[in-house]
Amino acid sequence: MEDGTGAAPAPARRRGMWWPAVVAGFAALCVGALALVIGTSGGSPAVAGDRASAAAAPADGSPEAGFARDMSVHHQQAVNMSFIVRDRTQDPEVRLLAFDIINTQANQRGMMSGWLDQWGLAQTSTAKPMAWMGMGDDYQAHDGSLMPGMATNAQLDQLRKASGKAAEVLYLQLMIEHHKGGVHMAQGYVAMSHNAVEKRLAQTMVAGQTSEIKLMTDMLKARGAKPLG
Repeated sequence: MEDGTGAAPAPARRRGMWWPAVVAGFAALCVGALALVIGTSGGSPAVAGDRASAAAAPADGSPEAGFARDMSVHHQQAVNMSFIVRDRTQDPEVRLLAFDIINTQANQRGMMSGWLDQWGLAQTSTAKPMAWMGMGDDYQAHDGSLMPGMATNAQLDQLRKASGKAAEVLYLQLMIEHHKGGVHMAQGYVAMSHNAVEKRLAQTMVAGQTSEIKLMTDMLKARGAKPLG
């Protein structure tokens, strides 16, 4: 609908600007997945660098393995928070954002889990979270928050009890912090990566989540609220 001035309502305008970025991010994921299949298939052509990467599987303590494990855990909480808010509000804009985060991050988590299986590595490790990037002792895990940006159990309980606008605001605030932590981790991996396919996925995460941070900041402003940080 138009607002009488010929312009679409503000939520629709924001979705209009945001949706191309979502499509682009999804397309990048598809390209990354295709590259993984081509690069590891014996019967298909691949560039020498991709063949070399596939032939030499990352070690258990490598940045490649560490990033896949830790980001999978980080992503799973984002998916969980998005399912919670989906049931706590009827706002179409917030529900659309939650739907996108559920699908994007669940898809990315599946890709990283598949790589660990392909490399013959366990899905979990006894190493401290983010030790692979030299941050194992920099963050003290507490109340379910294992890595920077992750919500605590108390915050998740608060989200489950909230509804309507209160749930929307808390979700956006928590997800902005969550994305900041995810972007920091992805940037750290990009700087030290030796796996071209996984590096492209990390770069996609940085671009997509940075864009969503701006979107969610605008959504908070529209609700008379600000980010936590």
